[in-house]
Amino acid sequence: MKGQNPKLGNIIPMRGDAQKPVPPAPDLLSDGAKKVWERLAPEMVRKERLEAIYEDIFAQFCEAANDVIELSSIIAMEGRTYTVQTRNGLQQKKTAAWQARLDALATLKTLGGLFGMSPVDDKRLANPGQGDMFDNLTAMLDGTD
Repeated sequence: MKGQNPKLGNIIPMRGDAQKPVPPAPDLLSDGAKKVWERLAPEMVRKERLEAIYEDIFAQFCEAANDVIELSSIIAMEGRTYTVQTRNGLQQKKTAAWQARLDALATLKTLGGLFGMSPVDDKRLANPGQGDMFDNLTAMLDGTD
C-alpha cells in the first residue's frame, strides 16, 4: 500500500543542498540596478561566484546593466541619430545616448566575463584548471585508480 506523500517542510536538507544566503543589494545602487542585483545575485551565489569581496564589482555590473536598459529606452524614444547642418551639407550624428550605451555595453561585457556571464566565460570558470599531466599515471602506479 502506498503511504502519504511526504510534506516538504518535514524534510531536512542534506548539507550539500543547503543554500547560501544572497547578500542584499548595496544601498548606493540605483533602483534599476537593485532590480538587476535581485534578479542575478541568487544565481551568482548558487554558482559560488559572488563572494563578499566581489560584491562591489558585481554592483558595478548591475549599474552597467541598468544603464543599458535605460539608455535603450531613451534610444527607442529619441532615435539613434540626429541631423545637423554643416558647411558640407546635412550630416547624421550619433546621439549621446547611443555612445553612452556603447560604453555601458563594453563595461557590461568586461565585468560579465569576470562572473562567467557568457557561455564561453561560464565554461572557463567551471573548469577547475589544467590539472596535472601525471595524475592518471601516478594513480595507476599507486594503485589508487
